[in-house]
Amino acid sequence: MNGTAVQEPPAPASWRIALPHTAAAVPVARALVRTALTELEHAAADCDTAELLTAELVANAVEHTAGDAPIELVVELLPTSCQVEVHDPDPAPPGNLTRPLPEEPDPWQEHGRGLLLIRTLSSSCGHRTTDSGKAVWFRVPVVPAQWHRG
Repeated sequence: MNGTAVQEPPAPASWRIALPHTAAAVPVARALVRTALTELEHAAADCDTAELLTAELVANAVEHTAGDAPIELVVELLPTSCQVEVHDPDPAPPGNLTRPLPEEPDPWQEHGRGLLLIRTLSSSCGHRTTDSGKAVWFRVPVVPAQWHRG
């Protein structure tokens, strides 16, 4: 051996929290994502982008699902990315998450750009059915610490 230490990638970590089915869930979800990403010791993801996309997913879940069942937020730190999932009770897939819009959104409308942001700013995104509805997810890449400007 040459004495060079091999740095192991950090073990995956995850957080799971039930959020109220109200607009109050959005800032709580953003704070959880920010906290989770600060746990990365040797790498970092784009916290601002992750927070923005999390806010979009949670707001969509609150706005587009009926009832008052909690929404669940899952944040998973993987070796090369951070994955955020929002679980809601509606099994219907989200609009145009993984396929292009037939037309550009109207820039004067207050709504209609959330899924476009998720598609554009994440490294990957999608949805899957669950036993209790669906999970909508996105990933943002993790950048090794040595690549950071300091």
